[in-house]
Order: sequence, then structure tokens, then C-alpha cells
Amino acid sequence: MDMSMRTLDWTKLRSIAALATEVLPVAVQEVDTGQVLMVAYVNRHAVELSIERGEAVFWSTSKDALHVKGATSGNVLELVEILVNCEDNSLLYRVHVRGTGACHLTDDEGNPHLSCFFRALDPAG
Repeated sequence: MDMSMRTLDWTKLRSIAALATEVLPVAVQEVDTGQVLMVAYVNRHAVELSIERGEAVFWSTSKDALHVKGATSGNVLELVEILVNCEDNSLLYRVHVRGTGACHLTDDEGNPHLSCFFRALDPAG
């Protein structure tokens, strides 16, 4: 499935900047394959809980609340390590997927996509 430039959410970062909660972006990568699963956001509490639980916990910028990945779906992201970028302003969670996928969107059979990056950008669109 291809996406066009018109369908991209160009306002996301502006809405995040307006939040009262300070957040960092976090890329999530499957440690065994190197596949990028998703990009999310974390606040300090989400990082602390991720370390404590050994599972990925995020800050939902749309709900302005903690989101324990897999709490309702059972698709847990087991935390292997957290890496920090050179400018100290983003993180990389290296994880094992414990379940069928990391994405909240599902395929035609109702299964979650392994990665949130399952669509290609159509440069002509």
C-alpha cells in the first residue's frame, strides 16, 4: 500500500510541542533482525517504568497518558537495551517482540503488523 505526501501528518510535532509533558522520541528496533518496528514518545516516567518492568512503556501524546505496550493486545515489547543518541535528545529501544506484532493497525486477517512501517511513500502521489 502506497501513501502520498498529502496524507502525512505534518502537524504531529507541533501538537507534541504544545503538551505540558516533556517527551523524547524513541525508535523501537527488533534486536535480532534489526527491523525498525515503530517510533513513539517517552517521558521520564515511561523510561523509568520500561527499565523497571523490562518492557517498553511509552507516553501517548494523543491521550496524554502512559501506554504500556501490550497491556490490552498482549503484544509486549521485551526491552533488551536502551541507547541514547549523540545529542541526548532521542532514544532507541532494542526489543524482542513477544506476540504477533508491534503495530496497532491490523492486516486483512486482523493480525497486527509486525512493524508500523508497512506502507511505502509514493513519490508521484
